[in-house]
Parts: sequence; C-alpha cells; structure tokens
Amino acid sequence: MTELNAHEWNDFLRQYPEAHALQTAAWGELKSDFGWDAVRLRADDVGAQILFRRLPLGFTLAYIPKGPIGAGWEKLWPQVDQLCRKRKAIFLKVEPDLWTGEADALGVENPPPGFRLSPHDVQPPRTLLVDLLPSEEEILARMKQKTRYNIRLGIKKGVVVHPNDDVDAFFHLMGLTGERAEFGVHSLEYYRRAYELFHPQGLCEILQAEYQGEPLAALMVFTRGQRAWYLYGASSNRHRNLMPTYLLQWEAMRWAKGRGCAEYDLWGVPDADADELEANFMQRSDGLWGVYRFKRGFGGELQRSAGPWDRVYRPWFYALYRVWMMR
Repeated sequence: MTELNAHEWNDFLRQYPEAHALQTAAWGELKSDFGWDAVRLRADDVGAQILFRRLPLGFTLAYIPKGPIGAGWEKLWPQVDQLCRKRKAIFLKVEPDLWTGEADALGVENPPPGFRLSPHDVQPPRTLLVDLLPSEEEILARMKQKTRYNIRLGIKKGVVVHPNDDVDAFFHLMGLTGERAEFGVHSLEYYRRAYELFHPQGLCEILQAEYQGEPLAALMVFTRGQRAWYLYGASSNRHRNLMPTYLLQWEAMRWAKGRGCAEYDLWGVPDADADELEANFMQRSDGLWGVYRFKRGFGGELQRSAGPWDRVYRPWFYALYRVWMMR
C-alpha cells in the first residue's frame, strides 16, 4: 500500500491538471483541520485522496470526494479496501468527478462492481455549468434577459466588485445570509483556513461587491486547470435592490475566464431533471430551490454527477447509518 504525503500528492497531481479542487492536498489539509483525516493512496498512475471521519468505538466513515484520479480504478480498490479495513471504516462513499453521461461514454459502471448506489450524497449531485469559452458578449447573450438586466443595473447604480482578502468581512456576510436563508455556515476559522491554503497557490479568490464602500455581497471562487467552482457566497440585507449578487457572479466568471478557465460551476441546484426544475422553481423555496431561481439565469447547462457510490465493509452498522439518515 503506497501512501503519499501532501508534497508527494501534489507531485502526482501535476500529471492531472484537470483534477478536481476537492482532490488537492490543500483540501485534504483543510478537512484535516476540521474533524477529518486525509490519506492519499497511489497505485501506478491512479490515486485518490480519502477522508476519514472518526466515529465512536474507533470506527470511521471513509469518503473520496471527486475522485479517484487517473484511469484504471480497479488497480486502486484493493489498496483502498486494505486501508479502510485497517481504519475500521463502516463504508466508503465515493462521489466521482464524472457526469452521468461521461461515465456511460467511458464505460464506467454506475455503480462499479463491489459498490452500490447511495441514497445520500455529501456534495450536491446536480449543478449548472457555464461555458466560458465564448466571448463575454456571447456568454451574456446566453443568460436570461432579467439576469443581464440585473448585471447592468448593478453597474449603472455604482456597484463595484474587486478581490478582497478580508475573511472576517466575508464571514460576516455569510452569517447574515445563513440567518436570512436558514442554513448552516462554517466557522470563521474554516473560511480563513481555506483562504490561507488555496489563495497563495492561486487556486482561490474572494470577490466582494460594494456600494459606496459598503460590502453588499461576496463569494469565494476556487479554480484548478480549466475549471472554476463557486463554493461559498453571501450577501447583506441592505441595498438588495441594487442586485449586487448578479454583478458579483458575472465578475467571478470574468475572473475565471481571464485565468484560462473553460467552465464555471455554479455548484448545487435541486436534484431534479430540467422539466421538474422549470415547472416548480417559482413555487418552491425549500432546500436548493431558492438558489436555483437565481442560478438558472446565468445560462448554464444542467449536469448530474455519477454516483454517489457506497462500498460497505460492516453491513450491520451500515444499515443503522441508513436508518439514521432517513430520520
């Protein structure tokens, strides 16, 4: 079993410039600071960063976010099984960095042998991808008319967007948004650590929208290779009529495009097909439905990830986990 440290893992990932940000050593270090253990395995030209969550009595949950990396995953699974059993994992959850159609085209079984489809995901399985390859004018033309109007309104009214390293200000806006929308947010230390790990490598930026010097909205965008991901975003309760979040997203897309990115992942919409989303987004506001109303306007393509897949090592405990999740 070949375990790699963070430096060795980064060397391995240089072969795969399009590997997902959640498979970087920086992400593993971030999660290790907040309750997980990150272990990185390699078998020839395929590898995976596995996160372990400690449970009572020495048991763990194992999780591979947006991996494995490379081709020929069957070479890696024996090492993964050995590690998971050593760490008393109840099961391993894999959320591959594959869209459903890509898995079919590559001949990847969904789920692979030895796995089962899981009813529970960690990352949102469905998202909207904005194509950044066309010109800015073409990207804007693909957006909904109301979204283009709101972007231009923000510009006309004097909203400005710029990079900002004030993580405390970002966290303040996250708190306001979480309270308003009734969803949980990470701690200040979490966002600060994420920024410290990713920003010096050029893999992350905080963009902030302001009006007359007052912060109105901010987001944290991550990038690697030709992809960018909008993972965290927040807005103030003031001056919402200036539509700062629309201009903020547009400037994040322009920032990503300027760095050579080909796509911008809006990261998370309800897990429903296009017809259901369009039929219900005006009536529903639960879960991710509220953000879908906002994100749909940017002209992205609806995609769904393959998986998630579970590989069970302790069936009885896994059955308890499923009952607990259902409740």
